[in-house]
Amino acid sequence: MKIGLVSDTHGYFDPRLKDVLAGVDVVLHAGDVGEDAVLDDLREIAPVHAVRGNVDSPASGLSLTLDLTFQGAAIHLVHILPASQSHLEAWAQAERESRPIPAPAQRLVRAFGPATEAVLFGHTHCPLLECMGGVLWINPGSAGRKRFRLPRTCGLLEVSANDLAVGLVSLEDNSGRLPAPISVRRRLL
Repeated sequence: MKIGLVSDTHGYFDPRLKDVLAGVDVVLHAGDVGEDAVLDDLREIAPVHAVRGNVDSPASGLSLTLDLTFQGAAIHLVHILPASQSHLEAWAQAERESRPIPAPAQRLVRAFGPATEAVLFGHTHCPLLECMGGVLWINPGSAGRKRFRLPRTCGLLEVSANDLAVGLVSLEDNSGRLPAPISVRRRLL
Protein backbone atom coordinates (compact mmCIF):
# COMPACT_ATOMS: atom_id res chain seq x y z
CA MET A 1 0.00 0.00 0.00
CA LYS A 2 1.32 3.44 -0.94
CA ILE A 3 0.47 6.43 1.28
CA GLY A 4 1.03 10.11 0.46
CA LEU A 5 2.24 12.27 3.37
CA VAL A 6 1.57 16.01 3.48
CA SER A 7 1.70 18.71 6.14
CA ASP A 8 1.64 22.45 6.62
CA THR A 9 -0.02 23.46 3.36
CA HIS A 10 -1.35 26.67 4.95
CA GLY A 11 -4.10 27.03 2.35
CA TYR A 12 -1.90 26.35 -0.69
CA PHE A 13 -2.25 23.30 -2.91
CA ASP A 14 0.96 22.87 -4.89
CA PRO A 15 -0.01 21.54 -8.35
CA ARG A 16 3.11 19.30 -8.25
CA LEU A 17 1.39 17.21 -5.60
CA LYS A 18 -0.82 15.71 -8.32
CA ASP A 19 2.20 14.14 -10.00
CA VAL A 20 4.17 13.30 -6.86
CA LEU A 21 1.19 11.60 -5.19
CA ALA A 22 -0.22 9.98 -8.33
CA GLY A 23 -1.06 6.35 -7.61
CA VAL A 24 -1.20 6.57 -3.82
CA ASP A 25 -3.99 4.68 -2.10
CA VAL A 26 -4.57 7.34 0.56
CA VAL A 27 -3.22 10.75 1.61
CA LEU A 28 -2.47 11.67 5.23
CA HIS A 29 -2.30 15.38 6.11
CA ALA A 30 -0.56 16.22 9.41
CA GLY A 31 -2.28 19.55 9.99
CA ASP A 32 -2.14 23.26 9.24
CA VAL A 33 -4.35 22.58 6.23
CA GLY A 34 -5.36 26.23 6.02
CA GLU A 35 -8.38 25.91 3.72
CA ASP A 36 -10.89 23.15 2.92
CA ALA A 37 -10.05 23.56 -0.77
CA VAL A 38 -6.65 21.95 -0.11
CA LEU A 39 -8.34 18.80 1.18
CA ASP A 40 -10.74 18.88 -1.79
CA ASP A 41 -7.77 18.99 -4.19
CA LEU A 42 -6.04 16.16 -2.34
CA ARG A 43 -9.27 14.09 -2.49
CA GLU A 44 -9.02 14.24 -6.28
CA ILE A 45 -5.83 12.19 -5.88
CA ALA A 46 -6.98 9.71 -3.21
CA PRO A 47 -9.06 9.50 -0.02
CA VAL A 48 -7.71 11.87 2.67
CA HIS A 49 -7.32 11.68 6.44
CA ALA A 50 -6.26 14.94 8.12
CA VAL A 51 -5.74 16.34 11.59
CA ARG A 52 -6.20 19.89 12.80
CA GLY A 53 -3.12 22.05 13.17
CA ASN A 54 -2.65 25.22 15.18
CA VAL A 55 -3.75 27.43 12.25
CA ASP A 56 -6.86 25.36 11.55
CA SER A 57 -10.14 26.39 13.13
CA PRO A 58 -11.97 23.99 15.45
CA ALA A 59 -14.91 24.64 13.09
CA SER A 60 -12.99 22.69 10.42
CA GLY A 61 -14.25 19.51 12.07
CA LEU A 62 -10.76 18.00 11.99
CA SER A 63 -9.63 15.97 15.00
CA LEU A 64 -6.45 16.87 16.85
CA THR A 65 -5.20 13.29 16.46
CA LEU A 66 -6.08 10.22 14.44
CA ASP A 67 -5.12 6.59 14.90
CA LEU A 68 -5.33 4.72 11.60
CA THR A 69 -4.42 1.24 10.46
CA PHE A 70 -3.29 0.34 6.95
CA GLN A 71 -2.46 -3.27 6.15
CA GLY A 72 -2.12 -3.89 9.86
CA ALA A 73 0.31 -0.97 10.41
CA ALA A 74 -0.88 1.40 13.15
CA ILE A 75 -0.14 5.03 12.28
CA HIS A 76 -0.75 7.98 14.60
CA LEU A 77 -1.34 11.46 13.13
CA VAL A 78 -0.81 14.62 15.17
CA HIS A 79 0.23 18.12 14.19
CA ILE A 80 2.47 19.05 17.11
CA LEU A 81 4.63 16.31 18.57
CA PRO A 82 4.66 16.38 22.42
CA ALA A 83 8.48 16.74 22.36
CA SER A 84 10.77 18.98 20.36
CA GLN A 85 11.93 17.68 17.02
CA SER A 86 15.55 18.40 18.00
CA HIS A 87 15.18 16.21 21.09
CA LEU A 88 13.70 13.43 18.96
CA GLU A 89 16.68 13.64 16.59
CA ALA A 90 19.16 13.50 19.49
CA TRP A 91 17.37 10.56 21.11
CA ALA A 92 17.27 8.64 17.81
CA GLN A 93 21.00 9.32 17.34
CA ALA A 94 21.68 7.97 20.83
CA GLU A 95 19.76 4.80 20.02
CA ARG A 96 21.68 4.36 16.72
CA GLU A 97 24.90 4.61 18.73
CA SER A 98 23.61 1.88 21.09
CA ARG A 99 23.31 4.32 23.96
CA PRO A 100 20.19 4.04 26.11
CA ILE A 101 17.46 6.47 25.23
CA PRO A 102 16.57 8.78 28.15
CA ALA A 103 13.37 8.58 30.17
CA PRO A 104 11.64 11.44 28.27
CA ALA A 105 12.22 9.55 25.00
CA GLN A 106 10.80 6.38 26.50
CA ARG A 107 7.72 8.32 27.68
CA LEU A 108 7.29 9.75 24.18
CA VAL A 109 7.32 6.28 22.62
CA ARG A 110 4.84 4.96 25.22
CA ALA A 111 2.53 7.95 24.68
CA PHE A 112 1.31 6.46 21.40
CA GLY A 113 0.55 2.93 22.53
CA PRO A 114 2.32 -0.38 21.96
CA ALA A 115 0.79 -1.07 18.53
CA THR A 116 1.91 2.23 16.96
CA GLU A 117 4.49 1.64 14.24
CA ALA A 118 4.67 5.17 12.81
CA VAL A 119 3.93 8.70 14.02
CA LEU A 120 3.25 11.36 11.38
CA PHE A 121 3.51 14.96 12.54
CA GLY A 122 4.20 18.42 11.16
CA HIS A 123 4.32 21.96 12.60
CA THR A 124 8.08 22.63 12.34
CA HIS A 125 8.15 22.68 8.51
CA CYS A 126 11.44 20.81 8.85
CA PRO A 127 11.42 17.37 7.20
CA LEU A 128 12.49 14.47 9.39
CA LEU A 129 12.69 10.69 9.09
CA GLU A 130 13.86 8.81 12.18
CA CYS A 131 13.42 5.46 13.87
CA MET A 132 13.47 5.38 17.65
CA GLY A 133 12.03 2.95 20.17
CA GLY A 134 10.76 0.74 17.37
CA VAL A 135 8.62 3.58 15.99
CA LEU A 136 9.07 5.37 12.66
CA TRP A 137 8.85 9.17 13.20
CA ILE A 138 7.92 11.16 10.10
CA ASN A 139 7.66 14.88 9.50
CA PRO A 140 7.02 15.29 5.77
CA GLY A 141 7.95 18.98 6.00
CA SER A 142 5.89 21.77 4.51
CA ALA A 143 4.02 21.40 1.22
CA GLY A 144 2.77 24.99 1.41
CA ARG A 145 4.35 28.14 0.05
CA LYS A 146 8.01 28.72 0.87
CA ARG A 147 8.52 29.89 4.44
CA PHE A 148 11.72 30.30 6.34
CA ARG A 149 14.70 28.70 4.57
CA LEU A 150 13.38 25.18 4.79
CA PRO A 151 12.80 22.96 1.75
CA ARG A 152 9.24 22.38 0.56
CA THR A 153 8.56 18.65 0.68
CA CYS A 154 6.05 15.85 1.00
CA GLY A 155 6.50 12.13 1.59
CA LEU A 156 5.63 8.67 0.38
CA LEU A 157 5.18 5.73 2.75
CA GLU A 158 4.96 2.16 1.52
CA VAL A 159 3.42 -0.40 3.82
CA SER A 160 4.06 -4.05 3.04
CA ALA A 161 3.55 -7.20 5.05
CA ASN A 162 7.10 -7.01 6.42
CA ASP A 163 8.34 -3.43 6.05
CA LEU A 164 7.56 0.26 6.31
CA ALA A 165 9.55 2.32 3.81
CA VAL A 166 9.39 6.11 3.68
CA GLY A 167 11.09 8.78 1.62
CA LEU A 168 10.67 12.49 1.08
CA VAL A 169 10.13 14.25 -2.23
CA SER A 170 11.13 17.83 -2.97
CA LEU A 171 8.48 20.23 -4.29
CA GLU A 172 11.07 22.73 -5.48
CA ASP A 173 14.02 22.78 -7.85
CA ASN A 174 16.67 23.40 -5.23
CA SER A 175 15.67 21.49 -2.14
CA GLY A 176 19.03 21.17 -0.47
CA ARG A 177 19.74 18.05 1.52
CA LEU A 178 16.76 15.92 2.57
CA PRO A 179 16.77 13.13 5.15
CA ALA A 180 17.70 9.77 3.63
CA PRO A 181 14.85 7.31 3.00
CA ILE A 182 14.27 4.77 5.76
CA SER A 183 13.02 1.20 5.61
CA VAL A 184 12.22 -0.64 8.84
CA ARG A 185 11.02 -4.14 9.59
CA ARG A 186 7.44 -4.25 10.80
CA ARG A 187 6.72 -5.21 14.38
CA LEU A 188 4.17 -7.92 13.82
CA LEU A 189 2.25 -8.04 17.11
